[in-house]
Amino acid sequence: MTVFGIKLPNMSSLLLWGLLWEFIGQIELTFFLPPLSAIFATLLEIGGTKAFITALKETAHAFSIGTLSAIVIGVPVGILMGKSRLIDQLLLPWVNLFLSAPLTALVPVLMVLFGFGIKAIIITTALFAIWIIVLNSRAGVMQINRSLVEMAHSFGASPFDAFTKIYFWAALPEILGGVRIGFIRAVKGVIIGQLLISIVGFGSLFELYASNFLMKHFWAVLIVLFALAFVIAEFLAYLERRVDYYASRR
Repeated sequence: MTVFGIKLPNMSSLLLWGLLWEFIGQIELTFFLPPLSAIFATLLEIGGTKAFITALKETAHAFSIGTLSAIVIGVPVGILMGKSRLIDQLLLPWVNLFLSAPLTALVPVLMVLFGFGIKAIIITTALFAIWIIVLNSRAGVMQINRSLVEMAHSFGASPFDAFTKIYFWAALPEILGGVRIGFIRAVKGVIIGQLLISIVGFGSLFELYASNFLMKHFWAVLIVLFALAFVIAEFLAYLERRVDYYASRR
C-alpha cells in the first residue's frame, strides 16, 4: 500500500478501516456498529465460555469434513475432465450449472434428503466448495504441455502413475488456487447450513445475538469467522506462490 509516495505495510489499510470503525462507534452514529474496542473486549469476555467453544468445535467439524470431501472428490474429477474429452463433455455443463446456481435454494432439498443434522450441513459445505475446485483442476490439466504426457506413455507409465506423477503435480498451481477459493466458499456454506438446516455452531450464536440485538457479541463472532477464513486463504496463497515454478516449467 502506497500513500503520497510512502510505502506502508500491507496491513495498513486494515488499521485505517479499524480506526474509522472505532470513530463511528464512539460517536454512536448507529447501534449496528459499536466501537471496535468494545467488540474486542466482548470477544475476550465470551471467547472462553462453554457456548463459544462448543460452537467453534461444531463449526470446525462440519467445515473441515465438508471441505476435505470437496477436495478429495473435486480434484480427481477435475483432472479426469481435463484429460478425457468424453468425461468433460458429460460433466462440464453440470459443473457450470451448479457453480452459477444459487445453492442456498438447494438447502431445503438437502434437509428432506438428509435430515436436519450435521450430515446435511457437511454436504452443504461441500457443495459450496467443490465446483470451483473441479473447474480449476480441469483448467490446470488442460494447460499441461502434452510432451510431458507423451513422455510418460513412452516410458510405459500406468494411468495411475501418470495421474499421480504428471497430471497432479503439473496442475498443482491451479489446483491450489481452486482449493483456496473453495475454502472461502465453504465458510459461506457452513454458516448457511447452520442457519437454515440446524441452528448449531456459529449459526446458533448469530441467531441468538442478532435476535437480541447484541451487536457487540454478533460482531465478535463474525470477526473470529472472518479471521479464520483470512488466515486459511493467506496460507493457501503462500503455498500457491511456493509451487508457482511448476507453471513455468510445464
